[in-house]
Amino acid sequence: MTHEYTVPGRLGDPAVEATEVPEPGAVTIVVPTFNESANVRQLLHQITESVPSRLPCEVVFVDDSTDDTPRVIEEAAKDCPFPVTVLHRDEPVGGLGGAVVEGMKAAGSDWIVVMDGDCQHPPSLVPELVATGERANAGLVVASRYIKGGSRAGLAGSYRIAVSRGATWLTKALFPRRLHGISDPMSGFFAIRRSDIAAEALKPLGYKILLELAVRSRPRAVTEVPFVFQERFAGESKSTAAEGRRFLRHLAGLRTAGPLARMVVFGLIGLTGFVPNLAALWAMTEAGLHYLPAEIIANQFGVAWNFLLIEKLLFRERRVHRHWADRTIRFALLANADLVLRIPLIALLVGQFGLAVLPATALALVITFVLRFVGTEALVYLPRRSRSRTARSTA
Repeated sequence: MTHEYTVPGRLGDPAVEATEVPEPGAVTIVVPTFNESANVRQLLHQITESVPSRLPCEVVFVDDSTDDTPRVIEEAAKDCPFPVTVLHRDEPVGGLGGAVVEGMKAAGSDWIVVMDGDCQHPPSLVPELVATGERANAGLVVASRYIKGGSRAGLAGSYRIAVSRGATWLTKALFPRRLHGISDPMSGFFAIRRSDIAAEALKPLGYKILLELAVRSRPRAVTEVPFVFQERFAGESKSTAAEGRRFLRHLAGLRTAGPLARMVVFGLIGLTGFVPNLAALWAMTEAGLHYLPAEIIANQFGVAWNFLLIEKLLFRERRVHRHWADRTIRFALLANADLVLRIPLIALLVGQFGLAVLPATALALVITFVLRFVGTEALVYLPRRSRSRTARSTA
């Protein structure tokens, strides 16, 4: 559930004096927050000092805090010459990225600027981000630490610097086309036109929402401006090992969004299944079990291994469509049907089409692999038809 609180700009300010309800700004500043009560007052002060005099604005905080951050924002907003909205989420779906998407949906301006709540992103750059986007007719303007004039000075310690650079290199290597022209895909500070956001295509997970936007709904044109990453005003970084794992899962999900990429990963996971399969076969035959039942049992070890990896790495987002027991049974039936189908298929290719045994076996492996992939997608991880119809009717 999301709770919304709006604090209008202070009375007497020229921007709001004509009407008691202020007009939407030329830019909506979206700030996701999690326990940033020590920072938000300073952030609003910095915005007040540098943005309204150059650009009409509104600020939307999307808050997942467990402390008094919403109350502090409401108190501080009373002194602001622009409207401030607080959207407090009881359930932080999608993490920081999900919070940003909620803020974008609530924005009332043509331009949306996303920035952190810890004062490491200088609000004085907000007008420049929007002005650069207008001059270049761009849909996305990224504040980059890695172009001339930029700096990552605010990153605390060599470890965080190494992690940041490593993550940047990895993402650019995985998405060279989508991230072309973006030197800092890990940046959390950017401006985007509301018309360039395909909110329905976004599936945020964790705190790297710029990567999600660039990959799933690449804006028409991208440009960058340099910025100096500041030190935190107060508090501690929210970057943890858990966020790192979530980031890697997000990367895997983005990279396997296309069917061809999913098929490749499906095949690679299938190859790794030979390890537990052969290990179990060796153990059982060494223990004296006949090789035929040992083959059948060992195959189940490979099937279980493949299922766990596919669940974690390939179809994580689609697990909600069916109960885990339903998915397990369907996957096991498909995987074992592969064995049953392959032998008669090889016989057919050899007897009816005159292929030699080795080419026939190779072709049968390819055919059954494709059928197993298509069957897994369609029968295990796609929504039930009745549920899809219900969802469409409700919509």
